[in-house]
Amino acid sequence: MRILLVGEEAHAAQYLRKGLVANGFAVDVMRLDAGAFGNPHRAEYDLLVCDVAPGWARLSDLRRVGQQAPVLFLTEPDAMPVRDDGRAVENYLLKPFAFADFLARVRGLLRWGNDRSQMTLRAGGLELDLVRHRVVRDGKRLDLTPKEFLLLSLLMRKSGEVLSRTLIADQVWEINFESNTNFVDVHIRRLRSKVDDPFPKKLIHTVRGMGYVLEER
Repeated sequence: MRILLVGEEAHAAQYLRKGLVANGFAVDVMRLDAGAFGNPHRAEYDLLVCDVAPGWARLSDLRRVGQQAPVLFLTEPDAMPVRDDGRAVENYLLKPFAFADFLARVRGLLRWGNDRSQMTLRAGGLELDLVRHRVVRDGKRLDLTPKEFLLLSLLMRKSGEVLSRTLIADQVWEINFESNTNFVDVHIRRLRSKVDDPFPKKLIHTVRGMGYVLEER
């Protein structure tokens, strides 16, 4: 499948491109100051990824030349894009984000298009909305930081699978984990204080010597 990245931050675009190519996608990059690679006006794309700040206007140009693929917007919380009719767009990812979450959103849009029902992760009474960045458990809204949201989404996507501290550090913080530190454990404890502690049923479990798993027991 072919993806077009639209933006002006060369380093960020090439970082995303490298990761997507490594996962089997064909990727072109449209730089606002340097045209585009792969002539995007002629290629057929399955998905457009648009950096909202510089890319919103260019999206209209792409639509006019026939690019009708779904769009994933990358945006700051205070710069949410809106449609011409004033409604907020549905497919967006808030910065900062981990590449693992970006990849999950890309795959979801390619598989399900604009079906938002597929963008909600569920485990027990816990629901995580990838589109609205909203977490609810047993009807109660949970207030998570951006990194706590990324950590929880990783655990929920891999529900039932034991994740090592090294993998968690790499996927959420994109850092090399030092085995003699408790960096990941501290963040897991903070997440548990919001997701598990106020509720009788616990979902995040420690697997001694291996890591952590989110599952209903």
